[in-house]
This record gives sequence, structure tokens and C-alpha cells, in this order.
Amino acid sequence: MNYLAHAFLSKHNKDLLIGNFIADHIRGNDFKNYSPEIVKGIHLHRNIDAFTDGHEEFKKSKRVFYDGFEKYSGILVDIYFDYFLAKNFTLYSDKPLDVFSKDVYKIYEDHRHLLPYSSSRFLEYVIQNNIYKEYANLDGIKTVLYHLSHRIKHTVQLDDSLLLFKKNEAVLESNFTLFFKEAASVFLQ
Repeated sequence: MNYLAHAFLSKHNKDLLIGNFIADHIRGNDFKNYSPEIVKGIHLHRNIDAFTDGHEEFKKSKRVFYDGFEKYSGILVDIYFDYFLAKNFTLYSDKPLDVFSKDVYKIYEDHRHLLPYSSSRFLEYVIQNNIYKEYANLDGIKTVLYHLSHRIKHTVQLDDSLLLFKKNEAVLESNFTLFFKEAASVFLQ
């Protein structure tokens, strides 16, 4: 799952949100600069990633993108699963997506001094493009994938995966629904 799902599974807890947001920007287990509560968020992020990577519905979804995008299939499914979460956010949350996004961005901003440099730079991109809200539409997804293609500096245009996505959208959404129901039961208890 990508950033929106990680934020959602942080249960409105500011420390979990911060740790979950910075986890991809921290290598190893050198957590001396972070409170135990933020470290729990880092561990939560890693546990969510492990759960996701091992889940059968996620694995089935990755196979959809093996034709031309196999190396990036996990990243693509992470992002497309965030699309389904964002698109159907009211099924999972009492807060509308735009309110949830603004609340989470505020927490990130208020704690920017705790973020590693790379997380702080990424936060600028997230807020400037209102990424969590933009995940709810395919134009937003296309933009995210386009920018990601340039950040990873490979010749693959990840936004070209939209053709495969559209062709398999119903199956992928069904996979997501089953997957997220289990993820929520594990991480939102």
C-alpha cells in the first residue's frame, strides 16, 4: 500500500502518522533521533508492508502488470490500491477524503522538524499536489506515476500502466476490497 493507506492505518495517531510517513526514508534500525511512539509508527509501516507483500490478493494483482511492468508491479499495485481507497474513502472513514488529507498534512507540517530531509522534500510534493486527494481520480494517478517514473530514473513510463489497469480495473478492485478488509481488521483493532 502507498502513503494514503499507511496514513489511514495509523488510526489518527500523530506519532504513528509521523513514523509511518518517514519509514521509507529510514534505513536499518537507527532510531535514536525518534521517540518510542514514532518508532512504533516506523515498525507499523514495515509490518503493513510485510503483510501487503505476503497477501494473496496483492500477489494476484501484481500479475496483472507483468506484461511490461513486472519489475515495478508491486509499486503499481501499491498506488492503484491507494486509488481504490481514495475513490471509496467514505466506505472506510467517517471523514471525507479532503478533510482527512488536510488533517494529516497539518500533522506532517507541525512535525516537519522531526522528518528526515528526504521526507521533508517529499512532503512538499505531497502537499503541493494534494496527493492523497488526487489519488481518488485517474488523472491524479497518472500524474503520480509520471512523476515517479522520473524520480526512479528508468526508461519505463509507469503512467503507461493505466491501459492495463483500465482493462483489469474490476478484478483489481475486487482484489483490493478483499485485501483491505483483512488489512483493516489486522491494523485498525
